[in-house]
Amino acid sequence: MQTLFNHKSIYLLFFLFLTGAVAQNTPETAVSQDSTSVKEFKGNVIGSDTEEPLVFATLTVEGTNISTITNAEGDFSLKVPVALAEGYINVSFLGYQSKQISLNRFTRNGNTIALTPAAIALEEVSVSSPKNALNLVQSMLSKRGDNYISQPVKMTAFYRETIKKRRRDASLSEAVVQIYKQPNKSSRNDIVTLYKSRKNTDYDRLDTVSVKLQGGPFTPLFLDLMKYPENIFTDDMIEAYIFTLEQPTQVNGNTVYVVNFRQHENIVNPLYYGKLYIDTDTHALVSAVFNLNVENRDMASDLLVRKKPPRTSVYPTNAAYRVDYRIKNGKWYYGYSNVQLAVVVDKKGKLFNSKYYLSSEMAITDWEPFDSDVRIPGKERLRPTVIISDEASGFSDPDFWGPFNVIEPEKSIESAIEKIQRQLEKDDNSK
Repeated sequence: MQTLFNHKSIYLLFFLFLTGAVAQNTPETAVSQDSTSVKEFKGNVIGSDTEEPLVFATLTVEGTNISTITNAEGDFSLKVPVALAEGYINVSFLGYQSKQISLNRFTRNGNTIALTPAAIALEEVSVSSPKNALNLVQSMLSKRGDNYISQPVKMTAFYRETIKKRRRDASLSEAVVQIYKQPNKSSRNDIVTLYKSRKNTDYDRLDTVSVKLQGGPFTPLFLDLMKYPENIFTDDMIEAYIFTLEQPTQVNGNTVYVVNFRQHENIVNPLYYGKLYIDTDTHALVSAVFNLNVENRDMASDLLVRKKPPRTSVYPTNAAYRVDYRIKNGKWYYGYSNVQLAVVVDKKGKLFNSKYYLSSEMAITDWEPFDSDVRIPGKERLRPTVIISDEASGFSDPDFWGPFNVIEPEKSIESAIEKIQRQLEKDDNSK
């Protein structure tokens, strides 16, 4: 007998929004640019064993909260205040030994950082290894208030959202946002404000269907499972999963348990499957990589598709998620998350269907303590249903981001930006 759970909040994370109209649900772009003098360092991170790029490796300026990550090609760009430009950076990646590097060693070009695979003392780990994976996950959830930053902090983050039709770019959004992050124990939700953004969409490429990710920066933010555990592991849902232990690994120099999870076969609802990386000493969640079960097209569509045009079938073929945490002074904090969706749009009467690939990611690039008594005006707050509006002018300015750290664009994104710039120049010349 199959079990059907009536559970709503778990799927309110990742609204996919399809409609024939273009939504204009955005706040006003905010404030002036910081003029801090910075020095930029570029390079790439690889594994010394494979010489392949390490995707989403973390680079942090020692003694600060300034950080960035590598892109899908292992490349990075890190802007450091001039006063810190002779300091050190720490480079870390799951399963590899962390490395400290002097910024004085960086050359103008060709900075390749090779990380060495971590050697795990399995004998020592096995002594303290938990016998029950479910109990370990429950311990992880019960300690989410103790293992993570316990005071409110204001985070600066870079957000990027892309939509591709098959392999061709159709929409690109980028933004710097401020996140007023509340402690995990607090019942207050996080507040997000928009600092500055740019977006360009080729609506002709999207045919008559406008494909949008509803939620903007909230989409990856709600992947912070330690702040919002109800989106995946509620008390009444956790037993719907099977948890098993795999071989431990390392991250940030710490040994972590690897817990594999999947839904029970008798559960009808599409749930999640993937891996949790849990610190062996504190039981803090260090990273989570997981997918939504999309085998049942209709049920998966009901969960992810907010709205669709009539006579149109829309269903996901892939829904992948990731969240990473970083550590400072023994406390973990939200650092990076992404959502990768693949969707098929099948319009009745049309010979061929359309395939769309939607990506949403956000990286914390700096943070500082924040007085929770300071009130953020409602008009400045982004709503969880926000859709970033079109604003292409920023693509014509090569210094648009100023001193802010951003995720280095991949080659396909670089090509899209160059194409937008050429189109803007063409439009200006025709006036």
